[in-house]
Amino acid sequence: MMKSDNQEAQVTDVKCCASCGIAEVDDIKLKNCDACDLVRYCSDECQEDHRSDHEAMCKKRAAELRDDLLFRQPESSHLGDCPICCLPVPLDEMQSNIETCCSNIICLGCMSANMKHEMDKNLHPRCVFCRRSIFSFYTDEERLKNDVKRVAANDPFAIFKMGMTHYEEGDYEIAFESFTKAAVLGDVAVAANAHLRLAILYQNGEGVEKDEEKATHHLQEAAIAGHPQPRKNLAFQDFKSGRVDNAVKHLIIAAKLGDDKSVQALKTCYADGYVSKHDFASALRGYQAAVDATKSPQREEAYKVDKLTYLRHAF
Repeated sequence: MMKSDNQEAQVTDVKCCASCGIAEVDDIKLKNCDACDLVRYCSDECQEDHRSDHEAMCKKRAAELRDDLLFRQPESSHLGDCPICCLPVPLDEMQSNIETCCSNIICLGCMSANMKHEMDKNLHPRCVFCRRSIFSFYTDEERLKNDVKRVAANDPFAIFKMGMTHYEEGDYEIAFESFTKAAVLGDVAVAANAHLRLAILYQNGEGVEKDEEKATHHLQEAAIAGHPQPRKNLAFQDFKSGRVDNAVKHLIIAAKLGDDKSVQALKTCYADGYVSKHDFASALRGYQAAVDATKSPQREEAYKVDKLTYLRHAF
């Protein structure tokens, strides 16, 4: 007999198996449904027997939980904080660097300050975080040797880097394996980038069968981790599918992470009447707060010097 939603809720409240009704007492332990957490079961057999009754409600609740997670504003971008100054890492790739030796993302301000200190004291150049000599990776052969060593040690960034190398060489199957492993092993920054690359592989059918559903899943995983680019990709998909409200939500979240292009897209949405004045103003305030949080006198000075050096070499 089919159970109503209220009946299932009552079963859950008293901690009984949703299939056979046995209570959680003494040695009898119940486990939650992995997808929705709405009901409990005493065994795999009971869960399988109850599947047809529970499936519709389970899928609906699982979709609601997924949306709650997807449209939750991340505390910071996928890049996190610089481990030296503990300020958020700017989204601008020119203002940070990943150290080859230890795979840490260091902001330009801390790198510049360390370099100035070493020059003033006539010290041997070392990584600002792990203090390993930068001359350990002076040649391509030494850098490759270090990468191989770190891949063998399951370093997520080294695995992701190897995946990028294989991707650029057209070896998409090996790239897929590397990105998949990096997505599982990596910290937030590496995992987000790995999911983004997996989405691209599935979208293009490179190394795997073309699968839009799996591509969207990996875009969502990267977006949940705080990566603005997949947010914009998802917004574009939702606009094309007519889900304008969801598209605007994605753009607002990306804007509040400090993403310039999302702000520009929101300006167009506001002009076209797709976003309210209140939500647009909130997004602008969030954007400015995110950008201001990445600033410091040390970073500003380092960026000016680095930009001037770039211009001198360019011209």
